[in-house]
Amino acid sequence: MGTKEGCAEGDCGACTVALGRVRGGRVHYEPVNACILLLGQVDGAELVTVEDLAAGGELHPVQSAMVDAHGSQCGFCTPGIVMSLFTLYHASERPLSREAVNDALAGNLCRCTGYRPIVDAALQACGEQPRDAFSTNAEHNVQGLTALADGQDVFIGDETRFFAAPASEDSLADLYARHPDATLVAGCTDVGLWITKGMAEIEKVIWLGRAAGLDVIEEASDTLGIGATVTHAEAHPSLARIDPDLGELMRRFGSWQVRASGTVGGNIANGSPIGDLAPALIALSSALELRHGDATRTIPLENFFIAYRRQDRVPGEFVRRIVVPKLKGHEVFRAYKISKRFDEDISAAMGAFKFTLDGRRIAEARVAFGGMGATPKRALETEQALAGLSLDDPSSWGEAMAAIARDYQPLDDHRSSAAYRATVARNLVFKALSETASGETRATRIIGQRDALQAAE
Repeated sequence: MGTKEGCAEGDCGACTVALGRVRGGRVHYEPVNACILLLGQVDGAELVTVEDLAAGGELHPVQSAMVDAHGSQCGFCTPGIVMSLFTLYHASERPLSREAVNDALAGNLCRCTGYRPIVDAALQACGEQPRDAFSTNAEHNVQGLTALADGQDVFIGDETRFFAAPASEDSLADLYARHPDATLVAGCTDVGLWITKGMAEIEKVIWLGRAAGLDVIEEASDTLGIGATVTHAEAHPSLARIDPDLGELMRRFGSWQVRASGTVGGNIANGSPIGDLAPALIALSSALELRHGDATRTIPLENFFIAYRRQDRVPGEFVRRIVVPKLKGHEVFRAYKISKRFDEDISAAMGAFKFTLDGRRIAEARVAFGGMGATPKRALETEQALAGLSLDDPSSWGEAMAAIARDYQPLDDHRSSAAYRATVARNLVFKALSETASGETRATRIIGQRDALQAAE
């Protein structure tokens, strides 16, 4: 009864619950938006709601801290906030920073404001190692969850209407080839809205969460292979090691709840024009692996997006892996997410740049934007204008800045006007060049300003 439905689209966090799954021999608790989660996605997990936290007549440490710090306002959002803090209580590194708490709460939008006492409660409760019923029963919970992992395919329904969860990539390929009209679901952070907002009745659902092998991250010396069902939270550290801008992009990718559920492959296969990850990966020359039946093929990621919500994918074919080249010593990467709200917001525009340098000159450039049109797309004319530019001669950058207008005819919608997007894109070309020329980002980033203020305090 404590879990509330607020926005019904995974934005407000009032419906937050925790799912516990075994990884590395222990139970990891992550927050998820219950309003857009399919029941079948809870398979094999421990489901924790706010009612489960108190034990033996005693409040959970997070709940006690919320009471002591006066962290609850009207109470509607409080259960979801408490569940986000419960997952932070079990997942956070110690000592815990105020910034980490703010990141954990970015997906809990309380309209009563008053976040200061909530953050104080989190710092009070989450600063020490967990001591609650869940940590006491950790070994028992690991054994119970491990016993559920039988490695078998799940199929509920019949050939006309079903929920299926293949246990392997081969089973998935076979089932999807036989039912190419089925809807593939990974994190359900978008398909869930088809149901809650579009009132869609999806007759055939194939959930990928049990498909072993699609959840693997493969690190090589020069590439990073990300399986299609690797979540954004799981991919974050590996992408951040390629470049800090990728790490910051992933930190602002939805909320903690969205990053814990949503997957890299799902974000790509969804084909959204405002998906943040695709432009960054296109700029990095990433490749996409697809599978249909027993056949696999690899294509440049930029060729996957054909038109609005239309991709180079035949019926029954699915995304299996994304291969991301790592930066070489003479390559520089920059990525910028422009949105009305800094945290947990959809981009008005997302720009990514990779410059191959020859001393202080740009030998080659790859530029991609999302949010500008019906698909994520490279800026070919801008790339051509950037080639050969001197980083020491800003007066020569004008043509590259002007070329962006020939690459895109921006969208005009409720997120921003076409004129705003055109101006932002032009300015981001200059920003990328300026940062590359100086090697400095602190003065040009909001994040840098925040760090400077914290250091001054």
